[in-house]
Amino acid sequence: MTTYQISVIVGSLRKNSFNKRLAHAVIKLAPEHFKFHFVEISDLPLFNQDDDEHQSAAVLRMKREIEKSDGVLFVTPEYNRSIPGVLKNALDHASRPPSNNSWNKKPAGIMGMSPGSMGTSMAQQHLRNILASLNMPTLAQPEAFLVMNDDFFDVDGQPSERTAPFLKIWVEEFVNWVRSFSTKEST
Repeated sequence: MTTYQISVIVGSLRKNSFNKRLAHAVIKLAPEHFKFHFVEISDLPLFNQDDDEHQSAAVLRMKREIEKSDGVLFVTPEYNRSIPGVLKNALDHASRPPSNNSWNKKPAGIMGMSPGSMGTSMAQQHLRNILASLNMPTLAQPEAFLVMNDDFFDVDGQPSERTAPFLKIWVEEFVNWVRSFSTKEST
């Protein structure tokens, strides 16, 4: 069976991030031939276009990890009705220089969780606009604007009986989305 490598980028640096927990839960629902790798973004310097020709070791490492992947899963909170600055910083770094956009043609999925009643809908819309300009085909449906509440995860940190069915559907669609853009031969 063909193996797919997926880069996971969590837009929260918080130790006990809801979105990091969500990413781990979603990964457990994916088929075995989908392998996930969390891409570190906390060590990136602030983006400065003057550094395009001399990118830092952390930026070059992140770019290599993305380039090796068959798709990207973004799991992000919403800060002030948009994406976190650390996520925007990572997006900008990996898109530079323009002749070496590491995001180019990588199929993407977006989800996020927030305690607010609108979930992460505004952040995801902003992220979709950015990914379109980076030439990343992005899964449109189902949308996953998740609201963190007391029964989202069970006591073991797994999606609860109430939330697991939706997450399974989302994961199936993401898996199919990545496969539809793959040039790998199915074995």
